Formats: sequence, structure tokens, C-alpha cells
Amino acid sequence: MNILVFAESAEGKIRKTSLEAVAYGKAMGGNVTAIALGAVDQAALENLGKYGAQKVLHAKDDRLSHGIIQAYTSVLSKAIEDEKADVLVLANSSLGTPIAARVAAKTGASLASNVTELPNTTAGFSVRKSIYTGKAFAQVELSNPKKVIAIRKNAAEAKEVGANVSVTDYAVSLTDADFATKITATEKATGEILLPEANIVVSGGRGMKGPEHWGALETLAKTLGAATGCSKPVSDMGWRPHHEHVGQTGVKVSPQLYIAIGISGAIQHLAGVNSSKCIVVINKDADAPFFKAADYGIIGDAFDVLPKLNEAIKAAK
Repeated sequence: MNILVFAESAEGKIRKTSLEAVAYGKAMGGNVTAIALGAVDQAALENLGKYGAQKVLHAKDDRLSHGIIQAYTSVLSKAIEDEKADVLVLANSSLGTPIAARVAAKTGASLASNVTELPNTTAGFSVRKSIYTGKAFAQVELSNPKKVIAIRKNAAEAKEVGANVSVTDYAVSLTDADFATKITATEKATGEILLPEANIVVSGGRGMKGPEHWGALETLAKTLGAATGCSKPVSDMGWRPHHEHVGQTGVKVSPQLYIAIGISGAIQHLAGVNSSKCIVVINKDADAPFFKAADYGIIGDAFDVLPKLNEAIKAAK
């Protein structure tokens, strides 16, 4: 089986979710080729070999550095043909998901997004995917000869299994039609660790009582090496920036650990976090709905719990 993996990048670096995609391809077995588009650091490309890529292609055209979906679709569809790929694997992201749909339509491939596990090939080719904003799972049969799989974060562990590989330039021929869409402005999230990439997320809600009290939450996040998030009411009130809003209408996260502080647990918020491996809730309201979804809960005032929790974690380290 020939597997092509789209290695999504940002600011010259390969995204962690794409390292997981390469590891996922490696775990499937077969020959794994990774392809990156636009301006990407040479060292980052060579590093893909450590996660299972046996071959790395690089389409250097500078016009491919801006996430134009039509252009990416053309390049990946051509690469599938050139590499005789049976499967395209990519991250289920704001860029990867629409690309997956377009590539599947253009190549006649079967498509599955939000995939959470390796394919089952004992009888055909089926994958398990998350549906209904993470409330259920579906087992989907992919029957076409070519297949496109967009995997959720943490569907595979990004661990080093090999060594650096050499990078081969991949020549592309693009037309004006591939760039009919123009990106006029981009608002980038700030912070040391971004929500979609984070293994640990610390979020606050209205129980934090105001933006002036966020320091204790940020201290905990820094101690844990976590990203910070918030509930929708918090971002609506301007306590925190909108790019930190976690939930059904905000950023959906799938970290190893999600800590919710002073968040009641409305269904819209739960829809954005229920793929987390472990959920810890801190709330002084023992009847808060979030406790029903939590793996662990602490009933107590956040302003009493956070300093003690932070000191305990520091001592444990």
C-alpha cells in the first residue's frame, strides 16, 4: 500500500498534528511519502523521516505558502497520481478538512474525516470516526480504490521511529484558476502554545469573576506547559480573546488533559472538549453539569484550589 501524507506547516515549521498524520501513515504499514507545500524549513522536512516518512516531497512554489485550498487540492491530487498513492492521510484541521473533501471529489476517492483510530482491514477497509460533535462514533466502510482520511488530533502518537530523510523537490504546474481565491487578511492567535496543538489545556469560565483574576489560571497553565482557553461567555464579555473560546462554536480541542475552572459545563462547551482524554473540573457548585462529564472533579473555590494545586504540581516536578 502506498500512503501519501500531507504535512501541513505554519511559519516554516511542520504542525504537530501533521507529525501525528505521518505516524498514523507509518502505523498503517506500506510505503509512506510525506509532501509539504510552500516555504518550509529544510530541517523540519528532513525531520519527517523520524516519524515514519520514507520519502519527503517539497513543492517550493512561494504561492503555496498561503493556504489557498484550490491550489493545495491541485498539487495533492497530482501527487496522488504521480506517487500511485492508495491513501491520502492529513490532519483534520481548518485547512486539512476542506482540502480532504476537494481531493476526494477530484480523484473519486472515498472520504472519512474526524477519524480516531487506525483502519480495520480484516474485511475490507473501514475506519472509526467521531460524529455528532464527539457524542458518538461511526464505523465507515471506504470502498473506492483510493481513500482520503482526515485524522483527529491524538489519533496517533507522534513518536520518533526512524531517522532524517533526504528531501526531493516536487515540481508543480499551477494556473491562475488555482489562485482565484485571495486571502486579504489573517488574524493569528497568540501565545506560547496554541489550542489546536496543545496536549494540555487550562480553561476558565465566569467563575473566575473577571479578567483581573486570570493570573492564577495562567500560572497553572505555565507550570503545566499548557495552552489557555475559556468559555464563550468569557470571550463575549471581552475578558479573554476570542481565539481562546473553546466550544461548539469556537475551537474544538482534543488534548490529553483538559482542566475546566469555574465553567458550568453547558452542552455547547462540552461539544468542543468531549474528545479530551482526561477532563478535570474545578467548581464550587457541586451541581455543575460539567461534573457529569469529568473524569476527576474538585468541589471548591477556584481561588483557594488553584494556588494549592499549582504548588503541588511544582513540588511533584
